[in-house]
Amino acid sequence: MSRVLIIGAGGVANVVAHKCAMNPDVFEDICIASRTVSKCEAIRKSIGETKAGITTAQLDADDTAQVIALIREFKPDIVINVALPYQDLSIMDACLETETDYLDTANYEPPEVPKFEYKWQWAYREKFRDAGITAVLGCGFDPGVTGVFSAYALKHYFDEIHSIDIVDANGGDHGYPFATNFNPEINIREITAKGRYFKDGKWIETEPLEIKQTYDFDKIGPKNIYLLYHEELESLADNIPGIKQIRFWMTFSDNYINHLTVLQNVGMTSIEPVEFKGMKIEPLQFLKAVLPDPASLGPRTKGKTNIGCIFKGIKDGKEKTYYIYNICDHQEAYAEVGSQAISYTTGVPAVTGAMMVLKGLWKKPGVYNVEEFDPDPFLDELAKQGLPWIEDHDPVLPEGM
Repeated sequence: MSRVLIIGAGGVANVVAHKCAMNPDVFEDICIASRTVSKCEAIRKSIGETKAGITTAQLDADDTAQVIALIREFKPDIVINVALPYQDLSIMDACLETETDYLDTANYEPPEVPKFEYKWQWAYREKFRDAGITAVLGCGFDPGVTGVFSAYALKHYFDEIHSIDIVDANGGDHGYPFATNFNPEINIREITAKGRYFKDGKWIETEPLEIKQTYDFDKIGPKNIYLLYHEELESLADNIPGIKQIRFWMTFSDNYINHLTVLQNVGMTSIEPVEFKGMKIEPLQFLKAVLPDPASLGPRTKGKTNIGCIFKGIKDGKEKTYYIYNICDHQEAYAEVGSQAISYTTGVPAVTGAMMVLKGLWKKPGVYNVEEFDPDPFLDELAKQGLPWIEDHDPVLPEGM
């Protein structure tokens, strides 16, 4: 049995804490730490009776010294980082100093630049290897399970994978005119950035939301999907041999796009500070403050998510197409852990990945993306933890996919 430090107190952290508490045979002691300790206490109280021990702590994760001090006090076997991606490096530094295994769900992003790259965290590979500790990067759903799906497809169904299309659909309805299902700042920075995809060894850039298709999703129906850049494209381009094309698609309603366009047009999505009544205010930070808290959407959201990967390649000399995906119900997720499906599909894989490290199945010194590990035990455990997958060996695809 092991001790786990969960850094963060948002919707995903809530799922991670609940799921760890549901597995006391693995996670004997749990500490939930965040800048606002009252949020940690609220999570602890919502879990209720459990055989796992649960404590909380106040922590500024930007301050490496504070993270080091808490790790030395609590002595976790692994740190699950579900704080903001701006804090990845300070937490990794603390794990290095204390020789503690590390796992996160999103790659490091500089606060001043909306840029999604692994280079800052990959630079820690040798340091973690020399320290004899493991860092697992991007172990949510996308990134995360999509990488595991890719490793699974290559291991079981392909001799060569030539193309991967990651498709992420949220068919949920929260009833608000405009709200984001996870951190508004991260969500809007991601969507308003230029699109990018990998083709024939090169990165091709597109204007934000320039490329659009319609896809008919199982249990959700037809949805508009837009090409975005997403961080797992970078690691999969490195780690899946022979890959020729990788793209990422996400659904947005016309209503969402219209609201986002207006907000962009009036400057509310900018990260450049403006002066207001003698103070410097970042418009996007202000917008985040006035939008509904994603954690509040759980009891309001109805519908399902559908996230998966479509692969094309060669098996035994013949062309093959394969689609693997998960469907998660918002209301069922909320009934189980008090968070909607967006948080659930990120938090459950994080707990599953931590299990893999603690059980020694994904334990090796260095810094790794999930597709570099054996996918089979992860997917077996993922299904047990509430996210089973569906396979389609003859999917109907839209033109151009």
